Amino acid sequence: MDNNIESLKAEINGYRAHYLKAGSGPPVVLVHGGASDSRDWTGTMTSLSHRFSFYAPDLIGYGQSEKREKGYYLDEFADFLAGFIEKLKLDRPTLVGHSLGGRFCLDVAIKHKEKVGKLVLVDTTGLGNMSPFGNALQMFFWGLRKALRQPQPYPNFLLKEGEKFHRSYDEDLRRLTIPTLLVWKKLDPYMPLSTARRAVKMIPGAKLAVLEGYGHAPHQKDSEAFNKILVNFLDNE
Repeated sequence: MDNNIESLKAEINGYRAHYLKAGSGPPVVLVHGGASDSRDWTGTMTSLSHRFSFYAPDLIGYGQSEKREKGYYLDEFADFLAGFIEKLKLDRPTLVGHSLGGRFCLDVAIKHKEKVGKLVLVDTTGLGNMSPFGNALQMFFWGLRKALRQPQPYPNFLLKEGEKFHRSYDEDLRRLTIPTLLVWKKLDPYMPLSTARRAVKMIPGAKLAVLEGYGHAPHQKDSEAFNKILVNFLDNE
């Protein structure tokens, strides 16, 4: 990991949380997806730390943040991120969320809109139906976990609140008032591009940037192009 990236801890809503920090400038909170941790964002942090102050938390139950056996409720993740912003005294930061992390960033923008300056959703889950492959993969891991009677590699909230996880965001999207950007791979195997095209029509003033090729993590696989898109949005919106 880059020497300019700090590894820090903070008490957030009663949880001992770990996060990475780098750079100076306008604050940007980077939120990882459901099968990873804050290290997913080290490339972006290293490349753009001369322009922005980056904060990349390990969500509760992930990475080096505190874990608990009984799992988590969906609302706790948005509340955790809102508490993270408040604890670090960040002034209306941009929230950038990948995959499931984008879902939680959207929840923050809806529930705590006064805390968020801009929103970037990267191949985000929860905006519509997953692809058949994505659904099949999700069911495979749930079935494997049940068969092995072992914890899945991410917190057990999907099984606790399945109906809430799949609720419609349509009305919430129409009420979003902050500058919003969706970044999507053209051939995402989990969340089809049609999901993003539908969502961007609902969010007032939202923009969609599409990166060519196959994949689900453009900030890693197409980092140079992704960083240019991110900087352009942060500078001009």
